[in-house]
Amino acid sequence: MPSPCQPLSAEIIGTAYGVDVSGVAPLGSGLINQTFLVEARDGRRFVLQRLHEIFPATVNDDIDVVTRHLEARGIETPRLLRARDGKLWLENSDGVWRMMTWIPGVSVDRIDSPDRAREAGALLARFHRGLADLEYGFPSARSGIHDTPRHLSNLRAALSDHPDHAAFPQIEPIARDILACADGLPALPATEERVVHGDPKISNVIFDPSSGRGVCLVDLDTLNRMRLPLELGDAMRSWCNPAGEDSASTGFSVEFFRSALAGYSSEAEGWVTDTERDAIVPATLTIMVELAARFCADALQDRYFGWNPARFASRSEHNLVRATGQLAAYRECAQLASRLAGIAGEVFDGAGAT
Repeated sequence: MPSPCQPLSAEIIGTAYGVDVSGVAPLGSGLINQTFLVEARDGRRFVLQRLHEIFPATVNDDIDVVTRHLEARGIETPRLLRARDGKLWLENSDGVWRMMTWIPGVSVDRIDSPDRAREAGALLARFHRGLADLEYGFPSARSGIHDTPRHLSNLRAALSDHPDHAAFPQIEPIARDILACADGLPALPATEERVVHGDPKISNVIFDPSSGRGVCLVDLDTLNRMRLPLELGDAMRSWCNPAGEDSASTGFSVEFFRSALAGYSSEAEGWVTDTERDAIVPATLTIMVELAARFCADALQDRYFGWNPARFASRSEHNLVRATGQLAAYRECAQLASRLAGIAGEVFDGAGAT
């Protein structure tokens, strides 16, 4: 991850976008892009982001296509602003920057009620259905977002390349545990690739603070075509973990799982196939192990995920906690797998397209 940065100056923003800026402040708790809230003197608000270097600047073209498509279907979404020169981004000395519309609402780092899980599920289904007819190739999309073998290979490489890391004695046993769990993962079926968000963790969902309704999804750099169970598995591993990602003592909420799928199925009736439905739980287990491997590898490589210096002494320490938490959540989910599969069947009974 790039080092923490200062936002663009009010002068640069004003020159590029014609906005008279009254203030800029950090926004959100994202692990990748660095995000700021821009307040204009006329009362308008915007979101300013410095794009992580793993994303090409042209990913903004993909985002523009998708958000215009969503907006045309009445689905609320942030929109990129074009600068005065017509471009969707600015290239500054410290990286690529962009401005977006700001959508009022709140985000959370972990789900706190079944109602919120249901709303998140319903919103994700509306997002998916809204993009079902989009004919677009995503030329700037990152490949292999959920290439689990690649992430496991990277963890093995990290163990091989960093035996002298100060925390290696603490990290290695967790890494070996993760790799052993990966050996027991169920195979996932080949299903149709659909247009997905790519990173539907709960902090990327905006909720209405009054009604609790899911408003929109943000952080769209991972848009792509992918098998639906992987997208839903990624959502479930985030939404059904009441402790969140920053705790080593985590679990898996059956209640949140049921509510999230109920919300999703309420908006996706007749769209999810039986094969996709049956693969949700195996995909959730796969994503948990994959993310544990990614966190554990970065605990040694110390270069990718953001970290919280107010709570942890180093990025390595923070990522080790995250890896340990994902592994604990995987184990609980694995114990519940049969029960969860039954719930998925009940929720989608009669709704899946065969």
